[in-house]
Amino acid sequence: KSIHLVVTWKRDGRRLAVGHRLTIPALSSSDSGLYICEASLGNSTAKAMMARAHLSVMEPPALTVQPKKKIFADVDRNIDIPCQASGVPQPRIEWYKDAVPLSILANPRYKVNAATGLTVRRVQPGDGGIFQCFARSPAGETQAHTELLVSSVAPTLTFPPSDQTVTDGDTALFTCQNNGAPKPAITWRKGTQIVASGSVQVPRFLLLQSGGLQIQPVSFQDSGDFTCIATNTEGTTNASATLTVWTRSVISVPPVDQRVIKGTTAVLDCNATHDSRINISSGGRVSIRQGSLTISQTWSGDIGDYTCTVTSKAGNDSRSVRLEVIELPHSPRSLTARLNDSDSRSVHLSWLRPFDGNSPLLHYVLELSENNSPWKVYLSEVDPSVTEVSVGGLTPARTYQFRLCAVNQVGRGQYSAETQRMMLREEAPSAPPNNIVASGRTNQSIMVQWQPPPESELNGVLRGYVLRYRLAGLPGDYQEKNISSPETNYCLLKDLIIWTQYQIQVAAYTGAGLGVYSSPVTEYTLQGVPTAPPQEVEVVAINSTTIRFTWNPPPQQFINGINQGYKLLVWLEQSPEDVTVVTITPDYPSSRHTGLVSGLRKFTWYYGSILCFTTPGDGPRSPPNLLQTHEDKPGPVRQLSFTEILDKSLRVSWAEPEEKNGIITGYTLWWEVPGAESSRAERSLSNSTLQFQLTGLTSTTTYTIQVAALTAAGQGVVTSSTISTGVPPELPGAPSNLVISNISPRAATLRFRPGSDGKTAISRWIVEGQDGGKEEPWRVVYQKDNQPNADTLEIPNLTPFTQYRFRMQQVNIVGASPMSATSRLIQTLQAAPDTHPSNLNLVSATQTSLCFSWKPLPESEYNSSPETMGYRLRVWRTDGDGEDRTDDVKGDVGTTEVTIEGLSPWTQYQVQIQAFNSIGAGPWIPSGYPLNVSAEAVSSSRIMLTWSTLPRSQRNGVILGYKVWYDEKDSEGSPKVQVVEGEGNFSLLLGALQKYTMYVLRVLAFTRLGDGPPSNPILLRTKEDVPGPPVRMVFPEVRSTSVRVVWQPPAFPNGIILGYQISYRLDSRNPLRWTTVEVGSNARQFTVTGLSSEQTYRFQLTARTAVGWGEPQDALVVTTERRERPVPPRKLSVPQDEVESCRLHLYWFAGSSGSCPLRYFTLQFMELPSGPWKTHTADIPHNVTSWTIDRLKPFTSYKFRMFSTNDVGDSVLSKETETVTTLQDVPNEPPVILSVKPFTTTSVLVQWKRPSEDSSNGVLTGYRVYYRELPANTSTLTEAEIQTTKNNTTKLKKFKRYQIVMTSYNIIGESPPSDPIEVSVGEAAPSVAPQSIKVSAVSPSSLEVTWDTPPLETQNGLIQGYKIHYWERENQNQSEKVKVIFVPDTRVHLTNLSSYTPYLVTLTAFNTAGDGPPSDPRGARTLQSAPSQPNYLSFSEVTGGSVNVSWGTPLTPNGQVEGYRVIYHPTAPVQGVSKVVTVDVKGSWQRWLKVRDLVRGSIYTFSVQALTVSYGPPIQANVTAQPVKGTPGAPMDMSITKTSSALTIHWSEGEVGSAPVMGYVIEARPSDEGVWDSFIRLLPPSSRSVSVPLERLRSGISYEFRVIAVNRHGYGQPSTPSVALAALLERPFYEEWWFLLVMALVGLILILVLVFALLLHGHSTKYKTCGTGKHTTTGEESVTLDNGGFTALELNSRTLNTKNSFLKKNGTRSPPRPSPGGLHYSDDDICNNYNGAVLTESTTLTEKPTEVSESELTDSDYEDEQPKHSFVNHYMSDPTYYNSWKRQPKGLKGMAAPFGYEECATADTEPYYQTVPAHTHVNPNTNPPGSRTPVTGFSSFV
Repeated sequence: KSIHLVVTWKRDGRRLAVGHRLTIPALSSSDSGLYICEASLGNSTAKAMMARAHLSVMEPPALTVQPKKKIFADVDRNIDIPCQASGVPQPRIEWYKDAVPLSILANPRYKVNAATGLTVRRVQPGDGGIFQCFARSPAGETQAHTELLVSSVAPTLTFPPSDQTVTDGDTALFTCQNNGAPKPAITWRKGTQIVASGSVQVPRFLLLQSGGLQIQPVSFQDSGDFTCIATNTEGTTNASATLTVWTRSVISVPPVDQRVIKGTTAVLDCNATHDSRINISSGGRVSIRQGSLTISQTWSGDIGDYTCTVTSKAGNDSRSVRLEVIELPHSPRSLTARLNDSDSRSVHLSWLRPFDGNSPLLHYVLELSENNSPWKVYLSEVDPSVTEVSVGGLTPARTYQFRLCAVNQVGRGQYSAETQRMMLREEAPSAPPNNIVASGRTNQSIMVQWQPPPESELNGVLRGYVLRYRLAGLPGDYQEKNISSPETNYCLLKDLIIWTQYQIQVAAYTGAGLGVYSSPVTEYTLQGVPTAPPQEVEVVAINSTTIRFTWNPPPQQFINGINQGYKLLVWLEQSPEDVTVVTITPDYPSSRHTGLVSGLRKFTWYYGSILCFTTPGDGPRSPPNLLQTHEDKPGPVRQLSFTEILDKSLRVSWAEPEEKNGIITGYTLWWEVPGAESSRAERSLSNSTLQFQLTGLTSTTTYTIQVAALTAAGQGVVTSSTISTGVPPELPGAPSNLVISNISPRAATLRFRPGSDGKTAISRWIVEGQDGGKEEPWRVVYQKDNQPNADTLEIPNLTPFTQYRFRMQQVNIVGASPMSATSRLIQTLQAAPDTHPSNLNLVSATQTSLCFSWKPLPESEYNSSPETMGYRLRVWRTDGDGEDRTDDVKGDVGTTEVTIEGLSPWTQYQVQIQAFNSIGAGPWIPSGYPLNVSAEAVSSSRIMLTWSTLPRSQRNGVILGYKVWYDEKDSEGSPKVQVVEGEGNFSLLLGALQKYTMYVLRVLAFTRLGDGPPSNPILLRTKEDVPGPPVRMVFPEVRSTSVRVVWQPPAFPNGIILGYQISYRLDSRNPLRWTTVEVGSNARQFTVTGLSSEQTYRFQLTARTAVGWGEPQDALVVTTERRERPVPPRKLSVPQDEVESCRLHLYWFAGSSGSCPLRYFTLQFMELPSGPWKTHTADIPHNVTSWTIDRLKPFTSYKFRMFSTNDVGDSVLSKETETVTTLQDVPNEPPVILSVKPFTTTSVLVQWKRPSEDSSNGVLTGYRVYYRELPANTSTLTEAEIQTTKNNTTKLKKFKRYQIVMTSYNIIGESPPSDPIEVSVGEAAPSVAPQSIKVSAVSPSSLEVTWDTPPLETQNGLIQGYKIHYWERENQNQSEKVKVIFVPDTRVHLTNLSSYTPYLVTLTAFNTAGDGPPSDPRGARTLQSAPSQPNYLSFSEVTGGSVNVSWGTPLTPNGQVEGYRVIYHPTAPVQGVSKVVTVDVKGSWQRWLKVRDLVRGSIYTFSVQALTVSYGPPIQANVTAQPVKGTPGAPMDMSITKTSSALTIHWSEGEVGSAPVMGYVIEARPSDEGVWDSFIRLLPPSSRSVSVPLERLRSGISYEFRVIAVNRHGYGQPSTPSVALAALLERPFYEEWWFLLVMALVGLILILVLVFALLLHGHSTKYKTCGTGKHTTTGEESVTLDNGGFTALELNSRTLNTKNSFLKKNGTRSPPRPSPGGLHYSDDDICNNYNGAVLTESTTLTEKPTEVSESELTDSDYEDEQPKHSFVNHYMSDPTYYNSWKRQPKGLKGMAAPFGYEECATADTEPYYQTVPAHTHVNPNTNPPGSRTPVTGFSSFV
């Protein structure tokens, strides 16, 4: 086969042609590329060969864009000259200007752009010319050219600005296009302000490239005209436009999303704000009306979105809101309940979730009904996400129902259907009974009481209780008691052991079993009396007056209680009933006790026994021991006397000593001639010898004879006397011829002639002095013993400048002589004051002055005339600079204050004061203080204080020691004092001070007279120490990962706190791994973060001072947010063995902390029996369970309680403890010494006031008296124990001065001493008061007092006289007086006393030493005398004819007031008659009288006298018989209407007067009485009528009535009387005509007989009677009223009525009358014109009236119930009037004596009516013959 070569051409994989040559016609640039020539063998598989070649096609340049031939350009404008070319390769463009390449010109404004051409920027005139554009490439070149012509044109505005209206906040755009060459410069102005230009840029204003102005954003202030100004070299042009800015339309009150409750109204508010120049439109889904959309009765269809849109030219706005309609949730469905199988006290509930009402459920509320009780909420917030819950905490044995409701935002929905009622199973009680109280009932029984367990914890029906008990503190089985009655809440445990503590518990039980037992209650059975006596008793006499007991206590098991002590019993062998008992408190530390019984009789047989006692009583006595007290020296023999006194012999006799004190073994007799010892003889006599004949004596010689008794103990007290042989002794004579000489300030010489010596030696001279006037008491000023031949005595110890009189007497064996005659009056000389003023104090101070005050001397210490007295103050600087300054205060000895001026400012001064007179100055008050006082703090609690002694000139006595005053600076209390005894001690170490505390220290010296001034204060601070723990550390904010700790600085900082350190760690971690933070000293809180949740952390807080870190405060914190208040402490107890006097130890168990650790406890206490609860300690650490309670009062009962505090708050209070009583302590206060008086010459009587009960600190055992002889430099005291409030301190030395202090003590110890009292011993006042005191009255103003002298052995010297204190019994302080009587008088008359006044009298005897004790008061009353006048006389109810007179009791009755006498008469004669009326009122209780016989308008004088044993002086006053000025006028229109049963009185108001009417009085006048009397009183002022029952009116009697108005001035004018009205009732039989006729006939016969007898008698006495009368012009009447219950007396002159009103008044009782002895009525004379006869009848004792004379006591009130009586019978309703007057018929008799009537007896048998005697005397010459003279009488007594 043939092989041929094939050549193929290809391009881009495309076959072009075949052949060895490739020809391309019409070549173009598109033909450029890679060409391949491929050679291959045909029909062969060999690989083809290829060759490549690249074809490049070139095109000559061609200009595609050419410039114009001419281009015009404006100056400053940019111009583009286009020139673009194409070709292959791409041609390169080159530019020429005016044939010069631009690259050579290098003009920066020429910019060549290969793509566009040439740009000439900011064309300038020099830019004009020919610009050429050349396009060159390898393929060739081409070119084009243009001519640039530059022109200059004035600016023009092609588009000037136009007016714009924009909205506030948008963009405003003004145009300002312009032309001009060069290009114009654009400037924009607003007014004159440039807002934009090429050089000015203002915010918001932008100049656009086109010349326009853009404002963004536009504000309302931009409104106005804007001007565009175009400027170039050719000129300027401008144009203006106005900018209007609208306020943007916005929704100012947009609507808000709302959730409304179904059925309510929804209101969507939408209010817009817009420019007023435009209109707006609103729209949307809902139109807006007045800015709000209101949808009422909303329901679920209204739920959705609502949009409010505002559209306007000024902008649009829109807001959308959501409206939700919600409703109550529906009730849960299918609520079912079933018992919980695992928990019998819980129920499982389940339900279906209800519709939530378009509001999420907040929670469910579960309610239950227990035992058909009302529904109550059990679970108030059940999680809304659950549909089942377990209800726990239910009570067994109760029925329950449940219901459920859902709660959303709207509220609580309806309840579900109730479940079926179900009952829980019964259980045993889960709580014990409450309030268990056990109390010992007897010594073998305990009463236990309790209350049932809480109802909620009974768990069933209570069936009863089980009580169990056993011995407390001992193992053993309980004894049980079953109380099967649930109503019984007490049980008495019997047959227990005496005084034994039992532990008691109580439990309740139900049908399901026994509940829990209560906490144990412990109680003792009551104490019993001991059953065994003390053991091993020994009783021995240790001296003649004291017995000592020693014994062992009874066995403890036989004491049966608390041993209160022992009683030592001692009694005389022959007097077992007279037992001396001494109580001994138990001495517990010692097993062997000792007690003493002192004060027993010497050498006497006693029985001694001892017993132990407890509170209930005494135990048995030990067997009595018989013993005898020791012998002692006997007392003095008695009755030493001398008989058979001859020249050479005499007989000495004596009696046995009263105090034998042993067996008298004999007597010793001595006799001697005084001064001749050789004559002394002695005889020892047997015990039976009681007399001895002395022989062989020298005649007429004086002998001293002594006798003493002897016992085995020695010789007794010697009894001595002197006697002269041959001459029997007798009383000595009085000294005479007293002469005073050698008078000095304090002494005088007394010369005298001794009186006869009484034939025996004078043993004593006694001088009495009387200082002052003759009224001053005599007192013994000097006594001299054993100088029988003295005739001169030096009288010492007188008071300077005092007047004296002296008298004296001499004493021998027989007695004292009479007093001598009194010496002349002398006056001692003046002397300087003996003492200084006291109580010098600084009152006030200024910079240059000091004001001092002092207590002045009493006048008795002046020692001179008061005019010469003064005071001197000496002031000097304490630093020694300057001179001493003295200021004298003269002229007024009472001055107590002075101001010293001109001192140096801020300088310390020392001051002294003394008194002075014309003789000299007294002593200074000690005023120096210790020197060189310095102090050094030796530790944080101790200070060493040192000083040196005072200068000798300032000691002013013996320094007994020093006192250091110290206290904390600025402390308000008194400084503490420590005493340093002894003058030589100059240092003191003060301990137990507060750490780092500033103290003020001062030192002073003291002498026996008192304290000197203190030194200048020294300020010193104790040293620093480490601080105490911070307090009040709490954690108020606790979160799961952080806590905030708050604290307060330490209570005891002990220095300057420099900082605090907070340390904390996990409580379960390594105790050494702490995280520590330090904070500054001012920090009080810190927050710790980064903690782990639900972990317990331990915190420690420590403070630091310069000494170091102090004690930490520790606390636990649980990082949880579930915290509660704590549970209070429980089981508070106080062990008795840890109780002390001022403190005790309290134990407790801490309660639950409530998931929040405790911080501290607070302790409260109450002082029994009724004190309030107070806080004792408020920050007891949380980690303790016991606390020492201090600051308690000794021997005081308390109760305590506590509460806990954690970070959440305080717990409730714990239960109170049982009553705890603190032990006794030493008394705090000593007794206060009231007085110390000499009792005998060797003893003083101390009287004191007991210390207060609060300071006794227990049972006060007694008192101790310490005394020492002065002067003394030591503090050694003698002690005496006593138990009363006064004591005799004996065995003192005569004529010594003693200092006495006292203490009180109890079984614990002794109180501090009292203030010292000083007393001089040697002279003693009588120890017993005068005896047999009798007080008797001798006259109205004097009492007689008699008495006997005190017993001789109690006189303590010669009694000089007596002081009689007497006073009115009820008025001692104001009326007490003293009278002094001198011996030998024992009788006195006390004069000038008040009459009939009880007096009390006491007597004291006095001698030279002073007054003895007062006697018991004796009393007597002085006799009566005439009283003083009544203390007032007043008038009331004054009318024209009557007045009510009242008076007061006498100011000084001077006796028992028996009655009063009232006398009244007109001041001027009335109708020619001046009548004096006398009324005697018996008794003291009635002090008023109603007088009714006055004449209107007349002035009367009234006088009243009181009567005791006689009448006293009268009190007088005048009154006018007419209504008082200002009283009302007469009531008007008086009328009466009558019905069958009553009368009605009518009136109208008259003139009111000057005061309102207070009421009305109705008066009546019965026809048978004729006298106006009160009928009704007092009616209200508004009354205008009153009804009167006819029963009040007496039958057959007519009455007139009138009305009187009353105001505060008195009774007014009466109204016009009414017409007479009668009460017509059925007439009784004795008023029938036939009865009257019979009685008239009988009466006529009797009258005729009686008249005949009277005529015979009267004729015989007629002229005799009238002839003896007095001839005067004044008539007198006298009436005596008894105090027997009547109220008034009426005197009336009226026509004689011979009818017996008693018989005609239907048996009714007449008004009361005076008793027979109570009334006396008299006139001076009775005229003989009346034939000597006056008729007396039961109603009247009158003649024909010419004047009315009536007097009556005060009216009684109106009483309606008084039946059928006269108008005065209403007084009879008062029982006090029963014993009063009654009218009695009087028979007529001839006058047996001149001017008198005799009393007539009546047959009236009514017991309370008595006869009235009347005696009338009338002057016969009062009226002319033939005229009628009134005879006064009386008609009724009320």
